Amino acid sequence: MPGPDDGRDVSAATTSARAIRIGGGDSGAMLRTLPEEVPVALVYNGSTQAVMMASPRDLEDFAHGFSLSEGIVTAPSQITDLSVETHAAGIEVRMWLAPERAQLLTQRRRAMIGPVGCGLCGIDSLSEASRTLPRVTAEPGLSVACITAAPSDLRRKQPLHDETRAVHAAGFLTAEGIICAREDVGRHNALDKVIGALSRQDIDASIGAMVMTSRVSIELVQKCALAGCGMLIAVSSPTGHALRAADAAGITLIALARDATAQVFTHAHRIAGLSAVGTDDVA
Repeated sequence: MPGPDDGRDVSAATTSARAIRIGGGDSGAMLRTLPEEVPVALVYNGSTQAVMMASPRDLEDFAHGFSLSEGIVTAPSQITDLSVETHAAGIEVRMWLAPERAQLLTQRRRAMIGPVGCGLCGIDSLSEASRTLPRVTAEPGLSVACITAAPSDLRRKQPLHDETRAVHAAGFLTAEGIICAREDVGRHNALDKVIGALSRQDIDASIGAMVMTSRVSIELVQKCALAGCGMLIAVSSPTGHALRAADAAGITLIALARDATAQVFTHAHRIAGLSAVGTDDVA
C-alpha cells in the first residue's frame, strides 16, 4: 500500500486509479480520476488548532473561512500573516494572529482531529453543538428564477467534480449568478473556502445566498449565520435540527433545489416576488 512518503505530490488535487467496469453489458478495464484528500493542519501562532482532511486547493481561502466561521477571528485583517507549507505527510497552513485574538484563542484552545469536512469535531460540550446563533437580518432580494437556476449555475463551475465525480461544491449567489465557487471532498470545507474567499475580496455575505451541492446539516447553518448570510440553498434535504436552527437565526432555508424547482422551509419573505404565491405557512 502506498504510504505518506511514497513520492506522490501531496498538493495534487486528483490521482488516477485502475478499475474494472461491470454491468450494463459494457465490462472492461478503465482508468478513473479520483479526488485526493490530505491532512491539512491549521496552525495559529505556532500551535496546531485543527487537522482536517481536505482537498489541497484554495487553502488560503479555507484557512480564512475556517478562522471566521469558528470565531477565531472576526475580520481577515486579524490574521497578520499566512503561509502554506507542504510536507511529505500533509500540508500546514501557518497563521499569525493579532495579539488580542491570539490571547482569546489561547483561552479556548482545543485539539480537533477530524474526518473529511467534520463540522463539529473537537467541541467542548454538547451545548456547544447547539450554540445560540446571531440573528441574520440580511435581505438579498433574490428572485425565484435566480434561486432555482443556482444549482445548474454552480454545476458549471465544478472542474474538480468533472474530473472525479466525487467532491462537493459551495457557491455564492447574487442577482448576477454564482460569483464565487469552491470545491472540496468535505462540504463544510467547501463552504469555509467560499466564506474565506468572500472575506479576502471584501465581499459582504449579506448581499447573496450560499448554494451547496449537499444536504443541509446544522454546521452549514451555523457557518452561514456567523458569516452574516441570510439565505442557504441546497440540492438535498435539511435535517430537522438544521431547519430549526435556520428558523431561529432568521435564515431563509431552501432545499431540494433541482430541475428548476425548490422547496422553501423558513423565512420565505426574503424571496423577491414570492408574496403572490402565498407564504403564510413559512415564516
